[in-house]
Amino acid sequence: MPQVKIIAKNFMDMVASLPAMKLAKLYENEFICEAILRSLPPLAKKYVLQMLYLEVPVTGKMLEEWVLAEGFSKHKVAIDRLIQLRVFTETDDRKKETTYRLNPKFQTNLQKHLVHGGVLPREPMPPNVTVRLPSLEDLEAYALGQWECFLLQLISSAQAEKLTNFSSSMMKVFQRGLLTQRDKEAPRLTESGFQFLLMDTNAQLWYIMREYISNSEERGVDPADLISFLLELSFHVTGQAYNVNTLNEVQRSTIKDLADLGLVKLQQGRKESWFIPTKLATNLSVSLTDSSTRKQGFVVVETNFRLYAYSSSKLHGEILRLFARVEYELPNLIVSAITKESLYNAFENGITADQIISFLQQNAHARVAERMPSVPENVTDQVRLWESDMNRIEMTPAHFYDEFPSRDIFEGACDYARELGGLLWEDSKKMRLVVNTEIHLNMREFLRGQK
Repeated sequence: MPQVKIIAKNFMDMVASLPAMKLAKLYENEFICEAILRSLPPLAKKYVLQMLYLEVPVTGKMLEEWVLAEGFSKHKVAIDRLIQLRVFTETDDRKKETTYRLNPKFQTNLQKHLVHGGVLPREPMPPNVTVRLPSLEDLEAYALGQWECFLLQLISSAQAEKLTNFSSSMMKVFQRGLLTQRDKEAPRLTESGFQFLLMDTNAQLWYIMREYISNSEERGVDPADLISFLLELSFHVTGQAYNVNTLNEVQRSTIKDLADLGLVKLQQGRKESWFIPTKLATNLSVSLTDSSTRKQGFVVVETNFRLYAYSSSKLHGEILRLFARVEYELPNLIVSAITKESLYNAFENGITADQIISFLQQNAHARVAERMPSVPENVTDQVRLWESDMNRIEMTPAHFYDEFPSRDIFEGACDYARELGGLLWEDSKKMRLVVNTEIHLNMREFLRGQK
């Protein structure tokens, strides 16, 4: 069965893929330089800080002396990452010795930032102007509610309680690769789409933001400017209000889209309007491996294959239906069961056993999350067994031939199919054979020649 995997890149992967000119433009912003420094592996940070005030290149041999022998693999990873982000420039001198030096623009701006500190283009608005700002708890609930509403509309607008303000063309950008539509049929989730729903919120956000950035040029927006603004946004304080008038036209359009996704909350006062960053926005520069931003678990799995999802979210119900049979729903509880039929349906849609198990483990309820294992072993073993049982048989398009006029023609056809590498099965007694579809036309021409 073909496996489709979505790579949900983080911002640093996007930054590394930018052309050199656009990356140089990014490094003109001191906050971008700090965000890059934060994202680096510990050893790479050490190299940057040690070379921050060096004006001469450092040889590769000297860099290797800065680390113990057992840390050489980490050293190589650090150097590769620094070169990918063009923080390091690599050259060979006359002695054919490799040397490294910091990107001059990155070096200068990072020096300024560390010595003088950075000042954001906008300061939080005073409390006497903004009244009744939402609490951090209300803001987090708003962000998750907006995100779930967006995902439901992405999958099926009929399931969403309220529609987001994205245009149809923008929704198509987000749905690209996740949905497929044939003729007048309703859109259906692709294999990537099913896998996307099983990702944690942070990974889903990165997939959507990657699509948003990669298609920015179609909207007349420079990807480098968009990445710069989004990274800058991650330095704002969660729950603080910032004046919308401090944004340029492109940033105002972007902030409206981010509000639909739940990254910011927009509010209107008597004279001023402002935006309030949520955790989704301020954690934009956090690595995907950081689990601190993931939502609280809600699933309890029992040894009898029953699932109890303590949630009132429609989205959670839709996700459980991907691989389990939902038996009944209460206002804050969804009871379902993992069955062989429900899993076979999931496997046919491209979802793997490991992805289902990972989803159940990552979303385990707090009461069972600390238990080892959080999902009973008999359940995980059976899910994997059912997957292997289904994958024992591989379907291959083929053609069946019988009623040969003579044994010589039959044996000649078998030899010909064998030479082409397309003979799948033969029955010499009844003179029947099966060949791969790829050689069907060749076989037909061969048999016509025999007649």
